[in-house]
Amino acid sequence: MSLSVQQLEKSYGSQKALHNVSFEIAKGEIVGFLGPNGAGKSTLMKILTTYLPADSGSATVNQHDVQKEQRAVQRSIGYLPENNPLYPEMYVREYLQFNAEVYGASRDRIQLVIEQTGLQPEAHKKIGQLSKGYKQRVGLAAALLHDPEVLLLDEPTTGLDPNQLQEIRKLIREIGKEKTILLSTHIMKEVEAVCDRVLVLNKGRLVADKKLADLRDKDEQIIEVEFDYRVEEVLLQKLPHAREVRNTGGFVYEIVFSTQQDMRPAVFDFAHDNRLKTLQLSRKNKNLESLFSELTQA
Repeated sequence: MSLSVQQLEKSYGSQKALHNVSFEIAKGEIVGFLGPNGAGKSTLMKILTTYLPADSGSATVNQHDVQKEQRAVQRSIGYLPENNPLYPEMYVREYLQFNAEVYGASRDRIQLVIEQTGLQPEAHKKIGQLSKGYKQRVGLAAALLHDPEVLLLDEPTTGLDPNQLQEIRKLIREIGKEKTILLSTHIMKEVEAVCDRVLVLNKGRLVADKKLADLRDKDEQIIEVEFDYRVEEVLLQKLPHAREVRNTGGFVYEIVFSTQQDMRPAVFDFAHDNRLKTLQLSRKNKNLESLFSELTQA
């Protein structure tokens, strides 16, 4: 495993920041790391980067112990912090050359990460002249210079516009084909767009470690339907297995069913029997925001 955490514990005085946290991440996985403020995410990141020692338990990065082999761990990790500290007066290539000297990386490696992160058009500019999206690319390029096995990304898309979001997400997915990525974020759509597995931390405890597909309730489905006329919710609630009906605006309704059976035919038949036209009919996945809320409300 590229990253392994076993029974990790950490306290600040009487406050328990991490309690018996265990998980493993293999090469080629992009894992979303979720949790409310104060859940312990930053503490765990600091332990994995060797910045902070754990009280007990163990963690390894690329099979190197974070407490006993700190230099080896640091060489195995590329870290992009949330605030992405950069030198605005330095040119992009100059900044990467500066970092390459620290890592002992070659000039060929600098050119490779510039191409990999799509920085060619901006490599001649000062960092302070770049857009937020390109500044994030510079941070990613710096994290990749020493060709680490594991990338730790802390809120990598905060403050980006929709176009920049798509570009950075695409870049992360491409990098994730060859690296292990742990991506800490508060944006649920980020996890759905980039990750195929999620870790959820709450009050220092790992409350979920699952594939996104497995995290969803297989016995629940949401059908969204738009009719050409208003329907009383009480009539829709009489549909088999209907648990909840919501009018989301106009003549659009979300019906929550407690069953694995596809209920779209039943909704279509309801419209036909009541002489309604069906303008839209689709099956939706359970919203990740609601799943996150359920897991962290306790």
